[in-house]
Amino acid sequence: MKITFYGAARTTTGSMHLVATDHQRILLDCGLYQGRRAEAFERNARLPFDPKSITHVVLSHAHIDHSGNLPTLVKNGYAGEIHCTTATRDLATLMLRDSAHIQEQDAAYLNQKTSRRGLPKIEPLYTKEDAENALTHLVGHAYDQAFNLDHAARITLRDAGHILGSAITVLELPDRGRTLRVGFSGDLGRPNAPIIRDPEIVAGLDYLIIESTYGNREHLSFDQAAQELARAVRETVARGGKVIIPAFAVERTQELLYYLHRQIEAGQAPRVPVFVDSPLAIDATNVFRLHLECFDDEMRQLLLARDDPFGFGGLKYTRSVEESRAINTLKGSAIIISANGMCEAGRILHHLKHNIEDARNTILFVGYQAANTLGRRLIEGEKKIRIFGDDFTVRAQIQVAHGFSAHADRSELLNWVARAKTGLQGVFVVHGEEQSALAFADALRPLGGFAVTAPQPHQTVEL
Repeated sequence: MKITFYGAARTTTGSMHLVATDHQRILLDCGLYQGRRAEAFERNARLPFDPKSITHVVLSHAHIDHSGNLPTLVKNGYAGEIHCTTATRDLATLMLRDSAHIQEQDAAYLNQKTSRRGLPKIEPLYTKEDAENALTHLVGHAYDQAFNLDHAARITLRDAGHILGSAITVLELPDRGRTLRVGFSGDLGRPNAPIIRDPEIVAGLDYLIIESTYGNREHLSFDQAAQELARAVRETVARGGKVIIPAFAVERTQELLYYLHRQIEAGQAPRVPVFVDSPLAIDATNVFRLHLECFDDEMRQLLLARDDPFGFGGLKYTRSVEESRAINTLKGSAIIISANGMCEAGRILHHLKHNIEDARNTILFVGYQAANTLGRRLIEGEKKIRIFGDDFTVRAQIQVAHGFSAHADRSELLNWVARAKTGLQGVFVVHGEEQSALAFADALRPLGGFAVTAPQPHQTVEL
């Protein structure tokens, strides 16, 4: 049995790992690589293997860096099923359609500029039709219910506690007279997070592929993060400014609404208009209401009592382009939550364009910013940025609320592995920038009893 780490190896985007046996070639995730536009397009457009050779795909969760290149895979010849949880199936349906829409929209917008300069036409990575074709391959499964592939291979999806429907994939694969149990964490969540359940502990694995996004860092508690959010809102409103929050449409937006609802009701944050300006976030919030099986007890009780944190007074969801544009003509303070979370596409770019040169405003980051994204450049202090081909000076306050991450931090990851390590022979550390992946690999070794590797991109290991 061999594993090749095609994506998210010593980086955090483009999750893609191929498990190959004598009978199967199972692709774990097929995510979009995010970074510099030209490099990202090239990497995403040219898959590093023949899609027709893949026998099965398992999707850990719906985030675009894990699911977003499935349309390219299918467009280039993959004909099999894409296995995931039922909640991931529902969210991925929204997200892949939205991804295709954004790519077509951004290509059209940029082509208006390039045509005036005599430059070649820009093509989207894939179209809405490509996304729809990929969606026909999604097959949803319940947590903890094993299902069979061919040649006696079996898969079980366990709750990863990261976002709605996120799963730890457990593969039981016969190989040369033995059966190996290989686990893939996907993105592993944090214990005691709001809304969804804690990550399950999965013991009895032979090999583990585990993420390391925050493998060298610790988070603030969720309460501390909520206090940072409330403070940023209070200070910005006192200046007469707006709080612009780039947020992923799935999970992060819903968590922010959960905390804003609590803080406004408790008088810890001022009552100002709150806009969720993302059609995807609106649809995703509706999907959340359909999947009580993913929620922790507190969230289930809130919804059953009709104390809906996704529908409090002063909250407005804006779906149309006209409504979105109207937000930027609004006088006075407001909170604007918009996707995408790394400021690489979507309506957030228009809100940045209209608000980043006003010193009264705050751009508040509440999630991880991958290398070379606009979000990363802003938090690193870049003062001149380009949006849709135009240059802007950064005058708004740039702040980061550190504790909102849906990824486990170093201690939480170590504790999870320590509780799951019985029988482990090897651990492969992925989905972390090189410094983080190597640091987490070093932190794992004292646990003892198994080999630890932080694979290079495209590295193949034999089990």
